[in-house]
Amino acid sequence: MKSTLAALTLCLVVLMATAFPFERKGASPAGGGAKEKRAQYAALDDVNIIAHGLLQLGQNLKEHVDKTKGQMRDIFTKLKAFNRTVAELGKESQRQQTEGETLKARGVGMENREGQLLNVTAELKEKVEEMQQERRTMNERMSRLEERVDSMLQGHMNAGARNNSDGRSIQLMLEAQNRRIDDLVERIRLQQEKLDKQNMRIRTLQSQIQQPGQRPSPRSSGTQGPAQSGAEQQRDSPLEVATDCHELFLRGESTSGVYAIQPVDSEPFNVLCEMTADAGWTVIQRRQDGSVDFDQLWEAYEKGFGSLNGEFWLGLEKIHTIAKNSNYLLNVRFSDWGDDSASVRFPFELGGRETNYSLLIRETGATDTLESSMATDSALALPFSTRDQDNDRKADVNCAKHLSGGWWFSNCGRSNLNGRYFQTPPPKQRHQRKQGIFWKTWRGRYYPLKSSIMMIAPAAINKS
Repeated sequence: MKSTLAALTLCLVVLMATAFPFERKGASPAGGGAKEKRAQYAALDDVNIIAHGLLQLGQNLKEHVDKTKGQMRDIFTKLKAFNRTVAELGKESQRQQTEGETLKARGVGMENREGQLLNVTAELKEKVEEMQQERRTMNERMSRLEERVDSMLQGHMNAGARNNSDGRSIQLMLEAQNRRIDDLVERIRLQQEKLDKQNMRIRTLQSQIQQPGQRPSPRSSGTQGPAQSGAEQQRDSPLEVATDCHELFLRGESTSGVYAIQPVDSEPFNVLCEMTADAGWTVIQRRQDGSVDFDQLWEAYEKGFGSLNGEFWLGLEKIHTIAKNSNYLLNVRFSDWGDDSASVRFPFELGGRETNYSLLIRETGATDTLESSMATDSALALPFSTRDQDNDRKADVNCAKHLSGGWWFSNCGRSNLNGRYFQTPPPKQRHQRKQGIFWKTWRGRYYPLKSSIMMIAPAAINKS
């Protein structure tokens, strides 16, 4: 670039030296009447204008070249990182193939999974070869780009000052090259995402082969927890299982469905995740058609029951293992038979078995809002109650037996989303209607709701 500026300066000096001569008549010297021709030069302002234009053109060319070189350096840096990733993936593929062959020789009885692993490994090898070919193509294009930039600089030095149209052509050429570079970077990013997904699948298959006994199995309906039906497909999980649905959301999962999670100090189990635009919610209860009887005993409510594909209660023990180590939000959503819906969110704390899974929700201060149907006293938590374990605040009545289902009852009157499911029209008798699913501050205590869903997620989502 220094040589370019030197050439521009030299051109300026030549222009000033040669100038543009012209003639004019002048007065004769003393003692003579003869006319003489005098050589005159261009005005200094004209020279300054030309010089300024040349310097401006050189400066613009220098900025475009510097920008292009910086982008080429970024591309080479990404290529180096990509090469390291490709090498690591190649080594990982060889190691996994060796381990698969070893397991097969030992007679582990995992022929089908080994076949999947070998297929994925072969697919990964093809992707690696494609990426290597793409890298070679990119290197060739970058070399050609450097040659073109060098040739433009050399041509500028040989031809001297270019006019504004030449500068515009160079600018358009550089912009086109920038677009091509951005295109290549995007293609590399997409290929890297594909390789990451293939690597995740390999890690999942490897985990299933090496630790087949630790994979969570579906629970049957009853007291052992909500079961996963044949229509539900458990999704591939990474080697390190997520602690809840929001962690899966942060890892890139965006599809609602059944996933395996493993909270801290807990065995892995399946849950239903509802993925929204801002969070991953772990569903702990769902009512929608009355297909599951929620008038269960304490052990069933502690372990969980129902089907993750339909109606279910996740289980107090599982809910506590998810939410015990950090602040969580409880999101409650319900609808009536006119298909109107409402929802509320609470920051909550849930105690363990020693507290009868007591629920503490911060008081909102209101007495007639949606939140007030479940808000607890600021210093007191409500223990969970069932018809065979009366822990409510009403001394002379067992609320779970008087109403129906298990719930965090205080005086039997605020809410109960685990009551009996009544199809429309509801029963005419008042004592029957109050046994249904109700949320007092929305449709009243004696209006049986059509559906409800309860979900939890870390309170940190409100800050994101």
